[in-house]
Amino acid sequence: MFGKALAQSSGGGLPNPFGNMFSGQKSAAPAPAQTGSSASSTPLPWTGEDGASGHPAMTASAIREAAANFNNCVAGMWPDAAKRNISQASFQRFTAGLAPDLRIMDLMDSQPEFTKSVWDYLDILVNDNRMATGREVLARYKPQFDAAEKAYGVDRYIIASIWGIESNYSTMMGDRSVLNSTATLACIGRRQKYFRDEFLSALEILHRGDLRPEQLRGSWAGAFGPTQFMPTSFKRFAVDADGDGRRDVVDNPADLIASTANNLKKSGWQAGQTLGFEVVMPKNFNYMLADRARAMTIAQWGQLGLTRADGKPLPDPAEKAYLLAPAGAEGPGFLMLQNFRVIMKYNPAEAYALAIGHFADRLRGGAPFVQPWPRQERTLSRSERLELQQLLAQRGFYRGTPDGQFGGHTREALRGFQASIGAPADGFASAGVLERLRGR
Repeated sequence: MFGKALAQSSGGGLPNPFGNMFSGQKSAAPAPAQTGSSASSTPLPWTGEDGASGHPAMTASAIREAAANFNNCVAGMWPDAAKRNISQASFQRFTAGLAPDLRIMDLMDSQPEFTKSVWDYLDILVNDNRMATGREVLARYKPQFDAAEKAYGVDRYIIASIWGIESNYSTMMGDRSVLNSTATLACIGRRQKYFRDEFLSALEILHRGDLRPEQLRGSWAGAFGPTQFMPTSFKRFAVDADGDGRRDVVDNPADLIASTANNLKKSGWQAGQTLGFEVVMPKNFNYMLADRARAMTIAQWGQLGLTRADGKPLPDPAEKAYLLAPAGAEGPGFLMLQNFRVIMKYNPAEAYALAIGHFADRLRGGAPFVQPWPRQERTLSRSERLELQQLLAQRGFYRGTPDGQFGGHTREALRGFQASIGAPADGFASAGVLERLRGR
């Protein structure tokens, strides 16, 4: 992210750390992601409660009613499947035995009590063990990375980073049937239209023979494979890199690496460019400028006093970038270029894109961030986040509906309040700013 793009990896094969992952044999069931202190092998049942979103389709009664009609809903999608050239035999074969997984309704509307700080998030995703495995992957699959880099112009370290962060190098891919999950979401809940397309696309994948049903397993939302393709993304971006007639992004390293590269290229990846670089902001900097919508040229940022944290000169002065300050005035800042926005298309979370870029930089030999994070700050609980929005609304800064989830509107309102009290308008929701809102 912050180093030279398209640097060549060292050659030499290492023993395969994944057993039969890419041997052409049948996939073993991947390990589910551990989200707590321990994980049970038995799926949790649906709570039977209304969804936290308040959407009418997420009430317990609406969910039960839709679940009772599930078989009719699935059967009713046959005409649309036929329009996609899916045979009736394939439709009947792959939809037989599907049943609604109502636990997904809880997962869809879950609102965690606490969210991780960006530095905790980075600590979890960018660690020594993952970096060691990433270097083994880069060495073992060097020919495949070479070919993809040549064909698509996408930095191998970015692809390896996505692979490592999305699935911990194929060890945590999820074990739900993609077809069953997308069928559930296509017939039940608040996003049926979106998931109807995902379900039909999953049927297309199976009918075409790119993947077998046992390979098409993933998250509750339908993402599958080491770099987590949604079925519709697979249709748009998956490629048959080795010419065997199948686009196997689960067990074939050539197809996986090339397909991920093709995804980024078609999303606007600029060959030879980085994602961005760490910068130091001058004292009394106007943090209202730290906004994804306020892109300026590197030259303009330099005129405002921003310098590279590593002491190197600023790059191409005509290149446009926006300033990301995820921890506000007390943490590091980053000037983000076009390729950062491309990663945001892959996953629209700035913390995720920052992790991808930083992990890629570390894989290519880059150093940790120069500036420290404000680790003394604690994350606000959901009730505190909700209270913060309510207090901002009372003061006329926040015009949305308080929901405890922070987005652009909350940051904008928070900046307005901070500016009104003469504090750095960085939009960082600290415990201190909550106390100021409380009038303490």
